[in-house]
Order: sequence, then structure tokens, then C-alpha cells
Amino acid sequence: MGGKEIVFDALSRSNVNSVWGALMVEALWRLGLRYVVVSPGSRSTPLAFAFSRHAGLEAIPVLDERSASFFALGLARQKRAPVALVCTSGTAAANYFPAIIEARMSRVPLLVLTADRPPEMRECSSGQTIDQQKIYGDYVNWYKELSLPSADPMRLRYLRQTVAQAYERCLQPSPGPVHLNIPFRDPLAPVMEGGAAGILEESVLQDLVAPILPPPSVKTVGINIEQVPSWRALKAAVSGKRKGLITVGAMQAGDVTEFVVAVAKLSQSTGWPILTDALSPLRNFKREFPLLVTQYDLILRNENLAEELQPEVVVSVGIPPTSKALRGWLESNNCRTFIIDPGEDNLDPLHRDAIHYRLSVEAAVVALGKIRARSSAFGERWKKLEAKALRLMRNRLRECPSTFEGKVSWMLSRSLPKGSPLFVANSMPVRDVEYFWEPGNRAAQIYFNRGANGIDGTLSTALGMAYQHGKSGALLTGDLALLHDTNGFLISQKFKGHLTIILINNGGGGIFETLPVAKFDPPFEEFFATPQTVDFGKLAASYGVEHRKLRKLDDLPGLVKKLPSEGIRIIEIVTDRKKDSRWRRKNFAEMAARLV
Repeated sequence: MGGKEIVFDALSRSNVNSVWGALMVEALWRLGLRYVVVSPGSRSTPLAFAFSRHAGLEAIPVLDERSASFFALGLARQKRAPVALVCTSGTAAANYFPAIIEARMSRVPLLVLTADRPPEMRECSSGQTIDQQKIYGDYVNWYKELSLPSADPMRLRYLRQTVAQAYERCLQPSPGPVHLNIPFRDPLAPVMEGGAAGILEESVLQDLVAPILPPPSVKTVGINIEQVPSWRALKAAVSGKRKGLITVGAMQAGDVTEFVVAVAKLSQSTGWPILTDALSPLRNFKREFPLLVTQYDLILRNENLAEELQPEVVVSVGIPPTSKALRGWLESNNCRTFIIDPGEDNLDPLHRDAIHYRLSVEAAVVALGKIRARSSAFGERWKKLEAKALRLMRNRLRECPSTFEGKVSWMLSRSLPKGSPLFVANSMPVRDVEYFWEPGNRAAQIYFNRGANGIDGTLSTALGMAYQHGKSGALLTGDLALLHDTNGFLISQKFKGHLTIILINNGGGGIFETLPVAKFDPPFEEFFATPQTVDFGKLAASYGVEHRKLRKLDDLPGLVKKLPSEGIRIIEIVTDRKKDSRWRRKNFAEMAARLV
């Protein structure tokens, strides 16, 4: 650096926090970061200032930290790239925790930057100070507390290296959240004297970040399958077993086209049917899968069919589908199972006799090589049952009461514009999508928070999913999930894109109607169903959000066939959860009986 060190040192003593922030932000931009979600606060001033001034980054202000973190989660899901979060010290950081848990469990890259008090201001009753050391425990891929800012060139190189490592750990070996805790001493605001900022940007800063390059992507190395015993076992299973199944659980593929092609090739070469969750991409690319099975929940409710259709081997791509009937059936069979997923986590909640191959299904198909294509009576049996079950389900839904909430999922599968992003809330909506989402070729992009399966952050995550997406998005949610995250509407004035919220207002927690506790009232209504009396029209008006209450469900397709290009709107559908629960029990039993 030579003479630049002297100039830099003289101009940065009072600006050390700003120098620290500027170097971090420039390094992150060079690594590939493009979005940061910032919540207001004093201790994070150097970071907020640096992010807001960088021309290559979009800094998005979000008031509530919990909402901010879920918004960043949805945005990172959509972009399939790290998004940064910035907050001040104290409980602000604690409000990130639910979203960080979800990011860790669903492999979403988040870079969490929490400002902190310096060491001498901790544990001495200093205001807005808590212990932020490893506050997120094992739910982050990596944690580091940075040193206090310094203008020393060696410390600045240390900062550059640490930031680069943090960004890389967001992506590898598995995507997930990374936490940097960043203490700052006063003064926090930048001191603009003598053109220091200009010299910093044009000379020394550029020298420091020059070595920064985006981290390389992980490429799967070639596998000689004959030299690996566990691979030989899989090869033998898919080549020699005729009664096999492929299951695909809730997952968001990196490259949907490559994922669909790989799973289709595996099914076609083995002759095995694919039982796929509605939250995987496959149901929306039906033409690629002659042996696609979506009505397995209904089929397996028939005890005779459940006995007849037992497989000898299962290849599970990711976790098993959501269906309780399917999971219980797989657990009772306990057949040899091969799990294909690139993550390091245990993805077998059923504790089967399983071997886990930790690579993508695309790489697994390449490693397996050619498999002799064949048809089987087992696959054809599943195919015929699927066709019959779909006809039964379609006819029942056409005849059912116009306010039955399950019909909403069916209508959306047939009406949303091609390629639309749809976020599905947990509890009853995700189950209704599993039951009623009809397979087709509309290429819907399904998003969800199925890592921890909670209802927190539903609206905020959906807004992040739809932010600058390129296509107008939709959210399917119940009333309680939406009310749990109404602070998400605070971003409405800054929101870029469109989100239509299809709100099923069934007056409480519909999912609990399916559980044994529903028979005990009291305390069921007050402590489980927890009905609310919020007027969603007035709620929407207070945030400047469009609201429409449907008088009849048949109006829904016309409202979603072409979505607006900007803004947020709520389409409210009032239903009766008790009647809907009775409809499910009665009709599922009747349809299952008619399959034989």
C-alpha cells in the first residue's frame, strides 16, 4: 500500500467505524450480495449507512426485526442467493431467531449482521445490551464475533478475509444462515472531514477488496459406482426390484428443469411410480411423468390397497411427503430405503432401514448410469388407481358446498397464471394443497416454510418471495397465520411487485379440528381453535392494502387467472371449519372405499 497507508491512517481515525462498514459492504458486493434488509437502530449505524450508500446493493428498510428476517428468508428463497440482515444491539437480534431456525432447517442462505456494544459496555447495566455471543446456538452454519474496528491495514485484511469466509459458509457445504456479531464504539455516525470518504473509496478500499472473488460452486465429482459397496446396493435395487417406489417430499429445487429431468429419468428407467408431495415441483410438470401419483393419501386409506401395494424398496428424494397416511404406511412396511439428498442432516423421521446418499438426485442419476428400462404390473396398478382417484376427487370437488375450503387449493391449481409463484402457509393450507392440488403443466413455483413447520413469518416470507420476482405472486393462508404476522404489512409502501393473499377465514385453527382434542370442548375452542374476531377489511384499510370478501367461491378463478402487476391485495373467503372437517372425514372414507 506504501504511501497510501499514511494518508489512509490520518483520514480514518475518527471514521474508523465507517471505514469498517464500507470495507464489509464492498467486499460483500464483490462476493455476490445484492440485497440487504435493514431494521432501524443506533448501534448498527455504520452498517446501515454503508449499505444504504452502495450503488450496487438494494437496501430495504423493514421496521420489525421478526418481519424483516422472514422477508429476507423469502427473498433469499426466491433469488437462491444470500441476503443480508442488519439490526442494532439487544433484543433486536433475538427477534431474528425464528427465521434463522427456519433458514437452517430449510437450507436458505442468510447473512445475519448484528451490531453490538463494545466489550467494556457489557454486563454493567448498559442500555440495550444483552449477551449476543452465539445467541443462535447450533442453528447457524458458522458464527464469528469481529474484533473492534481498526484502521490498521492488517486488521482490515482480517476483516476482508472473515467476511469472505462468512459469505462462503452461507452457501457451502450446505446453504444456511451465518452470524457475524459486530461491536462498535462511539462515534457511530460518519465524520465527513477532508474528503476522507472519497479517498477511501477510490484508493485504499479498492486495493483491499481487489482479491475478492465470488466463492466457487460445489461440483459433484464423478463416482465409480462399482468401487462403492453402498452404491452397488442401490444399483442392484433399482435394476432388479420390480416393486419399487420413488417418493419426493417438500422441496425447492435449485434448477427446476434439471431436477425434473433427473427424477423423470429415474422413474422411466426403473418403471417405478413417483409419489410426490404437492410442495415439490413435479405435480406442475405432469407431462414428464407417466407414472406420477398424487392421490396416494386417498389410495392408502383403503386397507386392502395399502396391503396390496406394499413395495420392496423405496428411493426417497429428500424427506417423505407431508401425508400422514403415507408416512404411517411407509413406517409400517419398514422396507429397504435409499435416501438421496445433498445435505448432511438425517432426513428419515420414520427411522427405516435406510442408506443416505449425500448428493443431488441429478448427480445420483449420472452416477447410476444406464438402467434397463422396463414396465411392471406394480407401476401400472398405481397408475390406474391414480386415474380413478383423480376422477373421484374431481367429481366430489365439483359437487361439494361452494364454501368448502379444500376447494380453494384445487381451483388455484387450475387457475393461477402459468409459472406463478405461490407461497403455501402451514397448518391446514399445506395439507389441503397435498390433498387437492391437481397435477398439471402450469409450472407453478411453490414456496413454503417446512423446515420448522411454524406459522410465524408467513406473510413476511411471502412478501420476500414476491419482491421483484418478475411474476406476480400469491399467498394461500389461514386467518391465524396471517394475524400472527400482520407487521409484515409495514413493508407495503416499499414493496416492489405484487402479492395476492388468498385468505381462508375459518374462524380459528382448522388443523386442530382433525385432532382427537377437538372432541373435548371446553377447552378446545378457547385454547386450541382460538377463534379471532378481527375485521380483515378494516385491518387491510389501516395498511392501505386492497381487500375483497368473496360472496361465493366460484368467483375465485376469475380473480386469479390474471394477477395485478403491483401492490398487495387480500381476497377473503369465509368458511366453516367444523363443516369442512366433517366433509373431509366423510368423503375421504367414501372415495377410498370406491377405489376397489
